[in-house]
Amino acid sequence: MNIIITGASRGFGKAIAELFAANGYDLYLTSRNEVTLYKAMEDLTTRFPEIKIKARAFDLSKREQVNSLGNWLLGLDISIDILVNNAGSFEPGSVYNEPEGTMENMMNTNFYSAYHLTRALVPAMMEQRSGHIFNMCSIASFQAYKNGGAYSISKFALAGFSKNLREEMKPFAVKVTTVYSGAAYTDSWAGSGIEAQRFMKAEDVAQMIFAASQLSARACVEDIILRPQLGDI
Repeated sequence: MNIIITGASRGFGKAIAELFAANGYDLYLTSRNEVTLYKAMEDLTTRFPEIKIKARAFDLSKREQVNSLGNWLLGLDISIDILVNNAGSFEPGSVYNEPEGTMENMMNTNFYSAYHLTRALVPAMMEQRSGHIFNMCSIASFQAYKNGGAYSISKFALAGFSKNLREEMKPFAVKVTTVYSGAAYTDSWAGSGIEAQRFMKAEDVAQMIFAASQLSARACVEDIILRPQLGDI
C-alpha cells in the first residue's frame, strides 16, 4: 500500500508518515524545503528500512510545481491508495490590513495546491475504484477567529472543496475525509510561549487519520474534528 503526503517534512505530515511507515506503507513524500525533507527521509529510512520511501521537494504554492509533482507520482506507476493534502502555511492578519498579496499566497498554498494535485491524481484513483483522500483543514475552516484573515478564508475554501469532492467520488469508491484540526504542538507553535501541555500532539491527528483509513470499503469517515482538551487556543 502507498501513501502520498504533502508538507511531509515536519509537524502533522511527519507524524502521519511515521505512523503509516510503522504499519508497512510505502511513503511518497514532498515538502517545500529540500533540506528538512531529506532529513525526514533519512530518519524514516533508518527507522523503517523494510519499506520503500521516495521524496522530492516541490513548492506547491506554484502551479507548475504542483504539475511537476503530479507527473512525477504518475510516472512511478504505483497505485495511489492514500493522498494526504497537508501542504499549508499561516500568515496572520485581518482582511482590512493584511499585506497586499496575503490572500493570493494563502489561497495558492492552502487551497490550490490540494485542488490541482487532487485533479492530477484522482483520475487514477477513479479508474482503480479505490483510494482515500484526506484534506487537512483546520478549526479555522468553520470558525473565524481574530487575526485569521486570509488564512481562515483559504481553509474555508479547502473545506468546501473537500465536501464537494466527497459527493463526486461516491460512485467511484474513492473516499474523502476532511480533517479539522485544532492546535497541536508543532514547530509553528514552539515559540509561542504557551506550554506544550496545552496543545494536542501531532501524533493524535495521525492516529485518527490512520484509524479512518483502516475501515472497510463500505464505510467512510467524512469529518474528523480534533481540539485540545481545554479547547481552542
